[in-house]
Amino acid sequence: MTALSLQATTTLNNGAQMPWLGLGVWQAGDDAATERIVRQAIELGYRSIDTARIYGNERGVGRAIRDSGVRREELFVTTKVWTDDIRAGRVPAAFDRSLELLGLEYVDLYLVHWEIPGRITSTWRAMEALLRGGRVKTIGVSNHLRPHLDELLAAAHVVPAVNQLEFHPYLQSRPLVDFCRGRKIQVEAWSPLMQAGSLLQDRTLQEIARRHGKSVAQVILRWDVQGGVVTIPKSAHPRRLAENAGVFDFALTAEDMKAIAALDRDRRSGADPADVRF
Repeated sequence: MTALSLQATTTLNNGAQMPWLGLGVWQAGDDAATERIVRQAIELGYRSIDTARIYGNERGVGRAIRDSGVRREELFVTTKVWTDDIRAGRVPAAFDRSLELLGLEYVDLYLVHWEIPGRITSTWRAMEALLRGGRVKTIGVSNHLRPHLDELLAAAHVVPAVNQLEFHPYLQSRPLVDFCRGRKIQVEAWSPLMQAGSLLQDRTLQEIARRHGKSVAQVILRWDVQGGVVTIPKSAHPRRLAENAGVFDFALTAEDMKAIAALDRDRRSGADPADVRF
């Protein structure tokens, strides 16, 4: 897989073009702070912005997009339906509210944020109805494991285009990733830097970064992109936004990729999708 610039895209299973690298705005702050960060990111060349209803900053994302001066069709906007609305069967109303807060005519990708037992099939049918309505261009899931996908796919008319997962060198989930790839479901990494914790101090990653003259964060994000995984690192700092974008001017070697593959520890920093209690 070759990605040559921040605007490089992958083709999803419905033909939509999704940028390999985007900006996540979880914990980005209130609407004003999020608007500032998203505006800076777009100025740097980012074209994919990932938010969610539960983040509480969809309004700020929408303002930044509308005021960016970049044509709407050049931007890829993702938001998600939260668990409370899934449990209550309010998927259409939740989407309407997200679209209202964003102030946009459509979203490029709408995701089921977490699976809720007993609601997988009905939720996906509601997502398919939204897709048919035209205000959603692509639908997918987030934090769905193999059993969740099995249940969904058994009833689906539309295969999810994306499965967004916690994914980083310490949590590689290879069987799940292989399953998704076999069904043309694009894997997308959230928390690709493991919340900038101990992962950035890993000696193997530090040595690879030293050899390439890059930061550990850049090595990890390059590993995602080079391995065919869309990634959405978050940052509130312009310098880090620019650093995270600097992953298209170098390539990891086969030896680098093998060394990073060996770091898998099945270690999560976020919630376990097998035990959703929120």
